[in-house]
Amino acid sequence: MALTSDTPATDAGGPPQHLRREVVVDGTRITLLGTAHVSEQSVTDVSTAVASGQHDAVAVELCASRYSALIDPDSLENMDLFQVLRDGKAGMVATSLALGAYQQRLADQFGIRPGAEMASAVEGARHAGLPVFCIDREISITLKRIYRRTPWWRRALLLSGLVTSVLSRESVSEDEIERLKEGDMLESTFAEFAERSAILYECLISERDQYMAARLAAIARTQRPAHIVAVLGAGHLAGTEAALTQPPEDADAVCRSLDQLPPTNRWLRWLPWLVAAAVLGGFAYGFSQGVDKGIELVTAWVIINGGFSALGALLAAAHPLTVVTAFVSAPLTSLNPMIGAGFVTAGAEIWLRKPKVSHFRSLRSDVKQWTGWWRNRVARTLLVFVFSTLGSIAGTYIGGFHVLQRLLA
Repeated sequence: MALTSDTPATDAGGPPQHLRREVVVDGTRITLLGTAHVSEQSVTDVSTAVASGQHDAVAVELCASRYSALIDPDSLENMDLFQVLRDGKAGMVATSLALGAYQQRLADQFGIRPGAEMASAVEGARHAGLPVFCIDREISITLKRIYRRTPWWRRALLLSGLVTSVLSRESVSEDEIERLKEGDMLESTFAEFAERSAILYECLISERDQYMAARLAAIARTQRPAHIVAVLGAGHLAGTEAALTQPPEDADAVCRSLDQLPPTNRWLRWLPWLVAAAVLGGFAYGFSQGVDKGIELVTAWVIINGGFSALGALLAAAHPLTVVTAFVSAPLTSLNPMIGAGFVTAGAEIWLRKPKVSHFRSLRSDVKQWTGWWRNRVARTLLVFVFSTLGSIAGTYIGGFHVLQRLLA
């Protein structure tokens, strides 16, 4: 059972009422404190609240991975690029860096570090000897749910929004920073599309509201603190408060449900295999019509598929031998969807231009500027992976249609 309670307009030195909500869940008082993720005032509000001595637990809008990055800024120095590639996480790491670059650009403009209000909450809790609970869903799961639930023809729009946020050089006004309190950092990055997409809004905001409310309810029932202060983006205040007024009976089940990834469309899963089978079948049929015909089809496939992947590697400013590797490997990897061209080309780039410790150390600062993605060897390796993969995908379908067209000619 949960109850809401009224609060005064402000506490001494605290935030205004519209950024502060209170709910009681099973005897535990939960104060929801809304912040803007790059606002100096939010840092002050959080530090004042945590230091007030009124709370015996602190919850933050962070997942485990973002919490680790916050308390260990040098964690990227220990990143194993080969492991990232093997685990298929290169695209996710690149996306996280792009989002971080957007946040860092805003923070630098106003002289504070990204997530300073969350860092203030964590540091204040440690100083006061209070437990800290991470209540947000893993960012990788949120992004994957967005990707899988978004129709394939609209995914390019999401990518363009992310790219625009990285490449934009426009300054942001103080008023615009304060308007970030109406959303959160992820939502603001995709703001143009979030307004028109129910799926995007649900994954970015609504689901996370439910997730954080369920986590807070579970903490209240299992840990039984008397008073929790939960620091979260102000755009989550209303939704989280509403979810807490009727907390789920099985909060863990809610979190498990929201952590599950939607299944990929069956036809999309089988399409690469069908294309590969069709191309191989086309080769076989071409050779049955004559050796010259078969060689013509194979040559066209290699040039188109390898050419597009090599072009992607070239756009990423890959090493010349990496570009050659893309041209040679893509026609082969495209016929075996278990192995991606990006894995091969990124591996070649690492071997030819092994990143130094300094590149890992400067990664976050370098990617703030779009030129830094090409200057930093770690970021450039990720670009090689992404661009050569996209090139190979384009080459696979264009080359496949070309083979079919030549057979029907």
